[in-house]
Parts: sequence; C-alpha cells; structure tokens
Amino acid sequence: MKKKPAKHTTSTINRREFIASIALTTGAIALVGCNFNTQKGSEGEPEVRNLIPPRLDTAYLGQRIHCYRPMRRGTPNMSIESKGDQLIVHNYGHGGSGWTLAPGSAKYVVQLAMDSEKGKSIKKDAPVVVIGAGVMGLFTAYELLQRGYSSVTVKAAAFENLTSHNAGGLLAPVSMDNNPELQHLIDRIGIDAYQFYAEVAQGKHKDFPAGAKIMPAYFENRSESGLEPYVGKVMQPAKDVVLDFGNGTQRKMVSYDDGVFMDTAVMMESLKNYLKDKITFEQGKVENYTSVSSSLIFDCSGLGAGALNADKDVVPVQGHLIMLRDQLPANLQSMILVYFSKAKTTSNQEVKRSFYIFPKQLPGSAANDIGVVGGTFIEGATTETPNNEEFEILVGNARKFYGV
Repeated sequence: MKKKPAKHTTSTINRREFIASIALTTGAIALVGCNFNTQKGSEGEPEVRNLIPPRLDTAYLGQRIHCYRPMRRGTPNMSIESKGDQLIVHNYGHGGSGWTLAPGSAKYVVQLAMDSEKGKSIKKDAPVVVIGAGVMGLFTAYELLQRGYSSVTVKAAAFENLTSHNAGGLLAPVSMDNNPELQHLIDRIGIDAYQFYAEVAQGKHKDFPAGAKIMPAYFENRSESGLEPYVGKVMQPAKDVVLDFGNGTQRKMVSYDDGVFMDTAVMMESLKNYLKDKITFEQGKVENYTSVSSSLIFDCSGLGAGALNADKDVVPVQGHLIMLRDQLPANLQSMILVYFSKAKTTSNQEVKRSFYIFPKQLPGSAANDIGVVGGTFIEGATTETPNNEEFEILVGNARKFYGV
C-alpha cells in the first residue's frame, strides 16, 4: 500500500513578507546532475524522490551563528546624491537578499553614477571609494573594475566573518520590505544576478570558476517559492513531487530543479582573491563622508548606513543558523525551504520562523563538514537580544520535518 504524504501542519505566513518575485529574461539554463533517486508516479500522481535526511543528532551539529541582515524599510537604497564636491552612490538595505541581488544591484548603481552629470565629469582614473566589504561592497568594486575605473579602494571596519560570509545561499529575495511601486526595479536587478550565478554554476564565468551550483530547490507550493516569474523564461516549470525520507515520513512538495545555490563563503573568498591585486583594501570605520578623500563614493555599508546617513529605516533582521558536520555530501545536494507561523521570542520580539537547509561549506573545513540549517527572521533584534532559544527550536523543526 502506498504511503500517504505526511501533512505539514504548521500555518504559513504571507509569502510577501519573505519573498519578492523576480522576473527574468530568456535564455534557458542547463541542469547539472542531481543526487536523488526518483520513482515516476502514476498518471496524475506526483513523482516520488528518495532523499536521505541529514544527521541532526547533537554530535553532528557544529557552529551556531547569528546573522544580522541589513534591511531598509520600504526598499533598498539604490540612489545617488550630491554633497558638496562629492557624488554619493547608495547601495544598501537589501535585507536577506544581499547575495540574491548583489551582482545586478552593483551594475545598476554604477550605471546610475556614470549617467549622472557629476558622474560623467569624474575620470576613470580618479580615486573611487567603496564603503563596506560585504557582498554589496565587493560586487560594487568588481563592477567598477569592469567599467574601467582603475583606482578603487574598499574601506571597511572589518573584512572577515561578516553576515555575507555566513549567509545561507538560496537565490530568492527574502527578508525585504518592498514598496510595490518599486518592485519592477528589484525584478530588473534580479535578472542580471540570476544570469551571473548561472554562468558561475555552469563554469562559464571568466573570473569566477566556483561559488554557485544549480540544484533542486524544494518548497511546499508554487506560490511560496517566489520563482514562478522565472518559469518559461530561464527556469523549467516546477514539478509536483513527494520527498520520501526512507523512515516512514513523506512530504508533498514542489521542486524547481534549476534552483541556484550560492556558496557564500566560497564566493566571498573568490571575490577577494580577484580584487586583491587590482584594488586597495583599507581598514577603518567611516563616520562621515567628508573624511573620505574622493569625489566618488559608493555607500555599501549595510547596517552602518543607518548612522552614516541618519537613515531611520535601516534595521537589523536577526537570523539563526547552525553549521552541520560529519555529513555525507551526496545527501545534501538540494535545497529545502518551508515557512512556519509567526511567534514571539523570549525577548518578546516577533519572529518569523522557517526551516531551510543548503549545502553550504566553510572554506578550509573537512569535506564532510557540509550543510547549514536555519532560519529565523527577527526584525530589530541585536546582540543584546540574541534569542538563543531559537537554535533549539530550529533544530526541533528540522527533525520534525524529516521525521527523525
């Protein structure tokens, strides 16, 4: 007798609170091999895929990480302004979508600067300063080099163990608060980003041989995926599937087999390696723009942009992640993301809970130390409200999902 898919009983929150859709252009993406076994369902029934759950006992749980995503209420700030003799180009506030949007966002803001009257008067060999060394800052520096700027400095208070290094890696705009009137802009920059990572995943990018992979991305339904605008443009239609974990637990899901995983820590290392002989890295916190001796400044300072610009709309969004260890890499070649209901933390802060798992691996780690589970979205939480109980909650949710 065929097993019935286990019913996932948690109520979901409005997908728009997590994901803003991205519209994409034409150009099909080739699929890479996927490590799962399938059983073709009867006509009209979903395909069954056998997935082996990760090891989630305490011995297999590694580093616990807090992330603080820099979200700007309303929309990310991607704009230009003149302050005296300086042209300030803003590129911050992308929330949990920094990696998803960074390549396209960098292209957009660099073009804004080049098209402005003041930007046109700045020579390509003039000093340019990028504030911030996260994914936004490094991609902006990279884009400046591609446009011919030859004297680029990245200035930041820190260069290692940033939120950009610790981020999960699923390509999807999450933890954003977008003004619907500006959604077309998010869509537009997302096009370039997806195509960039697809080239990396297929080994076709001239500067980055690794850092992204194409693999199945599983969701509970199509509407929550945020990927439907991709379908028929650069992605194949989602498939109805049943994930069978081999322990009596099944989950009815949908699969986008050409989802994109960004190996964020690896990609950060690749970006720095590419840039290190071509630009200047300078450590130091920028308190105000007048302290920067450049007529062209790109503000990619993330949470620091709140103080730098007196921008009260910039808020941290706390996330909890746990690195896995001593896993079988072949069992972690897919991504899963499901949403749960809202709740309150012990700090009385509203938390939007989800469960995700990606095959993230930190540089220098053992081959079997692979995988990350998360995650939470707690707007306004800081290091003073770590909400550490969420680590146990997310592990419990992961175990319940897999039935282990």
